[in-house]
Amino acid sequence: MTEKNVSAGVRIVAIDAGSDGQRVDNFLLRELKGVPKSRVYNLLRRGEVRVNKGRVKAEYRLQSGDLVRIPPLRMAVADESPDLAPSRGLQERLTSAVLFEDDGLLVLDKPAGLAVHGGSGLSYGLIEALRAMRPEARFLELVHRLDRDTSGCIMVAKKRSALVNLHAALRGDGVDKRYLALVAGQWPQRHRRVAAPLEKNTLQSGERMVRVSTSGKEALTEFQIVERFPGATLVEARPITGRTHQIRVHAQYIGHPLACDDKYGNREADARFREQGLRRLFLHAHTLSFDWLGQRLTLKAELEPELSGFLETLRSSL
Repeated sequence: MTEKNVSAGVRIVAIDAGSDGQRVDNFLLRELKGVPKSRVYNLLRRGEVRVNKGRVKAEYRLQSGDLVRIPPLRMAVADESPDLAPSRGLQERLTSAVLFEDDGLLVLDKPAGLAVHGGSGLSYGLIEALRAMRPEARFLELVHRLDRDTSGCIMVAKKRSALVNLHAALRGDGVDKRYLALVAGQWPQRHRRVAAPLEKNTLQSGERMVRVSTSGKEALTEFQIVERFPGATLVEARPITGRTHQIRVHAQYIGHPLACDDKYGNREADARFREQGLRRLFLHAHTLSFDWLGQRLTLKAELEPELSGFLETLRSSL
């Protein structure tokens, strides 16, 4: 990778409707491509970035008509070397993964193993890859998240107004998300709803874990049995709340953790699943249903071949 320094003078950027409501730190990260994130936050803390001639904090939400002063700075601008772009394979996978698209919204079937954001040694996550593939797009933001090892339906807003509306729907009951999960053991019929508060914890290693705790936030998941196998059950999970790792921790909490879950799984059960050929977490965002432009939109992502093939392996052992 080769880089060159480019000197940029003071810029005054007028905020239009497309950026209305966006946090100023996120706006700057998009405007100042090539500038380290830490430097962007330093500019804000030191007051070198001004909005309407005044200092603002990182969480300030821009309004249409705001004037943002971006100071002179030198930034590293990468050349157009092919290795800086998402791989051809990833681009083809994401192009074929589109489930729905219009002027305001993009819904994709995210592959397992792809983080939604870059970082921690990853050059590209889903959103960075999409922005690189669509340099003409003025706005691309994740509406919600999926864990790196979870596949399936994920929404990306193409307009600020779409992001705001979908966030409001997610906070209420306007978005119905259903997941398919394979759990260890025989899921009991009585456990159709798991209500257990969840609390985030960060270990000394920096790894983020979630646990059931009375001091945690309210969390509710509905479960429905889909199919039973020897030593495993395929369930449909519907998270009513949207807590981190909610389905995984709730399944573990009642004694039936997800198959091949490296954080919350059962080692003995996972060893058996791996012997039978499963190599990834069995959790897939199967369907999304929500109101969009006056109609109810329901989108479905089929199981990835590794997961559907593993189910066939289990069926053949019956």
